[in-house]
Amino acid sequence: MAGSESTAGRSGTRSSPAAVKILVAGGFGVGKTTLVGSVSEITPLRTEEPLTEAGLDVDDLVGVEEKRATTVALDFGRITVSDDLVLYLFGTPGQQRFWFMWNDLALGALGAVVLIDVRRPRSSFAAIDFFESRGIPFVTAVNGFYGEHPYPVEDVREALALPAGVPVLLCDARERSSCRNVLVALIDQLIGATRAGGSSSA
Repeated sequence: MAGSESTAGRSGTRSSPAAVKILVAGGFGVGKTTLVGSVSEITPLRTEEPLTEAGLDVDDLVGVEEKRATTVALDFGRITVSDDLVLYLFGTPGQQRFWFMWNDLALGALGAVVLIDVRRPRSSFAAIDFFESRGIPFVTAVNGFYGEHPYPVEDVREALALPAGVPVLLCDARERSSCRNVLVALIDQLIGATRAGGSSSA
């Protein structure tokens, strides 16, 4: 690897940036599609379909009664963090009947953002359990609906029973800079975990 970098330097060509797959997960209606769309530098791929009466007895719409569409497969976007790093974002479907897709979406993912809606914290428990059980590093991001954050970070951490090593961040899924800060925090966590693993091996 070092030899390749040296050759690239002598020839004056730049190596391709590293590509990292990141999942954006959480419960139904927490803002996953909005986050991917806000931060993506390309037109995001969306697989939204209108909610129908057929799903009324299946989907839990408590707290999101105004929602009219739902992601049925995935959201996809891309953001260049630096000259050396590009993130590919995969938003997971939030409804329980589509959770079977999460295992496939998680293949090759290095980390995840779990979006939290403090109005419905239970909707994010499944995502937290999913990444904890698979050892995939993640950060939690509290989406401030209407720009409001009524609870301090430590109260959110306690309510979700999160370990101290999992960052809890406040964000607004509509704001690009806010979403980018969440992703940078996740990258910092991944770098820290990699260094810690290297130290342990040493």
